[in-house]
Formats: sequence, C-alpha cells, structure tokens
Amino acid sequence: MGKKLPLATALAAGLLLSACGKSSTTSTAKTTLNLMESDTIATFDQSASTTVPIWDVLNQMDDGLFRSDKNNNPVPALAKKTVKSNGGKRYTFYLKTAKWSNGDDVTAEDFVTAWRKGVAPTALSGYSYIYQSIKNATAIQNGKKKPETLGVKAVGKHKLVVDLEYPIPTFTKKLTMTSFLPQNTKLVKKYGKKYGTSMKTFASNGAFKLGSWKAGSNTWTLVKNPNYYAKSEVKLSKIKYQVVKEANTAHQLFQQGSLDDALISGTTAQGLQNDKHLKQVDRSGNYFIRTNQAKGRALSNDKLRQALYLVINRKQLAEKVMANGSKPSYTYSSPGAAKYPGTNKDFATVAKPKETYNVAKAKKLWKEGLKELGKSSVSLTLVGYDTSTDKNQAEFLQSQIESKLSGVKVDVKSLPFLSAYNLAVKGEFDLQLSYWLNDYADPMSELETQELNNSHNFGKYTSKNFNKQLSLAKSKNATSQKAYFKNLLNAQKQLSKDNPVIPLCTEVEDHLVNSNLRGVLWNTTGTADYTRAYFK
Repeated sequence: MGKKLPLATALAAGLLLSACGKSSTTSTAKTTLNLMESDTIATFDQSASTTVPIWDVLNQMDDGLFRSDKNNNPVPALAKKTVKSNGGKRYTFYLKTAKWSNGDDVTAEDFVTAWRKGVAPTALSGYSYIYQSIKNATAIQNGKKKPETLGVKAVGKHKLVVDLEYPIPTFTKKLTMTSFLPQNTKLVKKYGKKYGTSMKTFASNGAFKLGSWKAGSNTWTLVKNPNYYAKSEVKLSKIKYQVVKEANTAHQLFQQGSLDDALISGTTAQGLQNDKHLKQVDRSGNYFIRTNQAKGRALSNDKLRQALYLVINRKQLAEKVMANGSKPSYTYSSPGAAKYPGTNKDFATVAKPKETYNVAKAKKLWKEGLKELGKSSVSLTLVGYDTSTDKNQAEFLQSQIESKLSGVKVDVKSLPFLSAYNLAVKGEFDLQLSYWLNDYADPMSELETQELNNSHNFGKYTSKNFNKQLSLAKSKNATSQKAYFKNLLNAQKQLSKDNPVIPLCTEVEDHLVNSNLRGVLWNTTGTADYTRAYFK
C-alpha cells in the first residue's frame, strides 16, 4: 500500500473506492412518511386553537420540557435537569442548548411567553384551565390578575422557574401536553395575533419543521429540521399530510400507497379485521354525548338525561357501528388512565355504575321528565362532526332515542369541525357528539373539563359536590394518592348520577400501517409520535 500506483490504475482505484463508498452508505429505504388528518389546520398557535390535527402535527414539530414514553411516563425533552424545592411547590428546569428552525436560540423566556398566552382569559384554545396549578393562574383566568403575574419566570437563557399553588405529583405528566410547548418569543412579539398562521410567522424546535403549508389547505408537508438538537435520531426526511374524512377513502389511499398509516372505522374497519396491515391501538379516550343543561333547555331536566343514559345499547354501538375493537363505555372517565390505589383494577372499572342499560326504566323516566316540564314532546338537536365515524354514531343514536322513547325527535347536524365546535361554544345544541382523549395519564384530565368554570363545560353543568371533590383533589389531598383518587372516584360517581355527559364507547383506533414502518410511539394518551419513525 506504500507504493505509488500508475495514474490510470490510481484513477480506476479512486473511482472504485468512490463507488464502493456510495454503495455502502446509500439506503433504498424510503424516507417520506404519508399521513392523514381529519381536518385542516388554521393556526399552529396552541393558545388560539386546539384541535386533534393541530396537536398531532405540533407534536412532530416541537419539543417541550418533557415527552411521553411508551408507558405514558414523562421523559426529558428540553429539560436537561429538574430540581424540586419548597415542599414540591417549586420546579426549576435547566434547559438543553437548542435552536428554533429559523436559527434563534430556544430560551426559558420562550416558555414564559407561551404559557402567559395560554393562561390568559383571551386565549381561544379552551385550555387556559390546564395551568390552574401554577401560581396565580386561576386569578388570571378570572381577570383578577394579569398574565405577567403567572408563577413562571426565566432566569437567564436556560433556567426556568415554576411556582405552584400546591404540590402536584403529576405535574411533569401535564408538561408533556401541547399546551406547555414553548413559542418563539421574537416571532410572537413581531407578529402578535398572526403568530402561527403562516410559515413565515412560525418556527419549530423539534424533529421537523414546516416544508409547505397554507392555513386551511387540505395538504401540507413537514421536513426534517436541521437545527434540531437530536437530529441524528431522526431518520425520516419528510412527512406528507392530507385531509381524509371518510374511512373508505383512507382505505383506498392506503391500497394505492398514498398513505402509510390510514385510520379506518365503521363498516370499512369491520371488513378489514383480519387484514395483515391492521394495527389496533388502545386509546384512553371516550366518545360521549354532551348534554345542554342551560336554563330553558329540555335537558336541564335530570330524568330526561338519566333516561338517555339508560336507553343506549352501547354494546351494539361498539360492535356493530364502530366495529373496530372499541368497547362500551359506562363512565366519562375512560379506561387506561390509571389503576385505582390498593387494587389492580382500572379506575373506570371501579367507578362503573351498577345500572347501565334499562329501556323500561328509561321510558318511565322519560315520561316523568316530560311531565315535569309540562310537555308531551320535545325536539332535540344533535350536533356532530362530518367524519364517517361521527355520522355513523349520530345515526345510531338518533335511531336509539326515537325508536325507544316516545314524544321525541332528534335532528342531526353533521358539520365541519370548526362549525360544530362553534355551535357547542355558543350553547346552540341539545346534544353534542364529542370525543375526549386523555391528555396525560390521570382521570383528572377528563374530569376537570366538567368543572363549573371550565372552558369545555359547554353544557353548563353545575354541581357543588363535584366541584368540591375536584377542588380537594387539587389542593388538600394532592399529595396523598389514596385521598386524591377517592376524591376523583366521588367526582365520577356524581357525574354518573347527574349525566351532564353520557359516555358511549372507549376508542380502539384501527390503523392500516405500512408493514415496513417502524419506530412509531403509539401512546394510549396524547398523540402518536412519529419523530423517531423509519422504514425498514
């Protein structure tokens, strides 16, 4: 090897080595992942809107302090080190060195900026309540203090200090949520309310960044973020999204190779239960009906709501309509969130009411309820989304109610997400078909949405005992697991008595997945994580 080669031989050897080098490093595995979403995206500002598509995509683009692992436990993301003090009421986070996709440094101030926006009473996301455990958050939401007083501050570029109202053992679980992601302070100051509404007004700090996107478009792309601090762990070069609302369409696109992960349901899923590409994902979430109890509404009557709970054949709904492995649900608290202390039983199993289906009793209660209202009949508006899953459920519920109860007509409105959501916010419904997926592994994630002043309490549910139980769980009993879960159980029992929300079925998502796709983190809570995915 120490001898010089003749020129021609040297050139040939060089070409051979070059060719061998390329051959050994070039992979034939594809690096573009094709995914679907149920709706378009108007903004990537998590304080301005919260939809499943927004959360899905943000979780591929941004890192917060923590991410969830395969067991729904928080693992450090941007948090390099965490220190608890002041009896568990102060958290100090030391941040990793990281950059935004536009080259700006990720700083502690970026968390302060985002959380202040999220907690403000002007936030349109409906998630301002999620910050309640942080000092002054409740007062800020009620307009008694300014967002600047929130118990979070930046000490230099990489030190974030958070002060809580009371100790919360599950606080770091909450921090895996999209609501707690940071936002680029420079862009927020420059664009204000327009932040996140276009590519130039948004930057990400995670595995991917926007490659192409226009608010409201049916297709968009993410590309690998070259500024990501852990870019060596990211194998995909691109993620392509398209809006697909019908399960049959999703199936066809998967067959054509236009989707690598297709979400299916209903009759489409029923016919593919033995397909080799089928992957069933247990999700800690419930489909349910929200009832409007506002003054003057028919469902302000307790007996009518109880009758609706008892008249629905959930087993038939899960097996014949959903037909994707979903199971009947009897409590608003969905399975998979937590075990009840001292037992090996799921919280939802412990909380299950003794009576869940009784048509004869439902008819009796319905008749009594109408009499109390001084009416012989009522017309109920059922609002749902225009996806195939929601449409199928709405038709089933309409049939169940009208065929088994006398003197009732159910008018179904299947609308695009924003239209349906706006009707719910305005209280222009009697029944709203909805879905809640636990944001983190704790029944509190669902239960607190029914608190009196919660932004998701569209049905105007009011119960002193329910609110008291959750208040105790969040304060006095927060550090005692036994007392904490006893409060949550009491709160769920109160919900089962009052029926402000009527559970239908727990979700098992049916996916058709490319057989070569690997590395996806299928969480039971939160959203799927594709940041470390790759093709074999």
